Amino acid sequence: MNYGGSTYTMHNATSTQVKIVTADPSGIGLFGLAIVTLVASSQKLGWTDGLSYAIPWAIFLGAFAQLFASIQDGKHNNTFGMTAFGAYAFFWFAMGTSWLIKLGVFGAELASGVDGKQLGFAFLGYLIFTIFMTIGAMETHKVLFFIFALIDVLFLGLSLDAFGIIPEFSHALAAWAELCIGLLSLYGAGAAVLNVHFGRSFLPVGRPFGIFKPRA
Repeated sequence: MNYGGSTYTMHNATSTQVKIVTADPSGIGLFGLAIVTLVASSQKLGWTDGLSYAIPWAIFLGAFAQLFASIQDGKHNNTFGMTAFGAYAFFWFAMGTSWLIKLGVFGAELASGVDGKQLGFAFLGYLIFTIFMTIGAMETHKVLFFIFALIDVLFLGLSLDAFGIIPEFSHALAAWAELCIGLLSLYGAGAAVLNVHFGRSFLPVGRPFGIFKPRA
């Protein structure tokens, strides 16, 4: 445009929106949960012996796989998934380290100072946390809800066992609950992958309960 002999060039400002798409991480998170609980429950049920081979699965599947899923859920702005996967990831980091201490990896003096009741308080805290998360899971889908309900039973059994309350029953309760968590989580992992992959409900997971918020 020309004003009084001077020329001005006008540029229209344009904005471009970029959408970054990340995959749903629940499949890998549930797979990590499934594998570590299957291995750990086999030891609790007496089908396998010792903790040596349970530790790497606790660290790499129970901890790192769920931590990865937690970080990815954070990118999805999924507070529920981020918190759940993150909390249980750090649980397995702590359990793996606790087993290493118990086995004397960090020295006999540290191993001799082990007090199982300290784990009991941690299990109790996780039980309370999981009850809250179970309420939230009611509005996700039914497979996830029942996984959380079984985790409630697991932490109840672990807490009672750690405090020496009806130890035989509480140990068995925790063991069988953990085995069921592993099997149901395998199904959930398969559903998370195949339902997205095929673009339909290939493995049904059940609708939300619709109690606290309307069903989508």
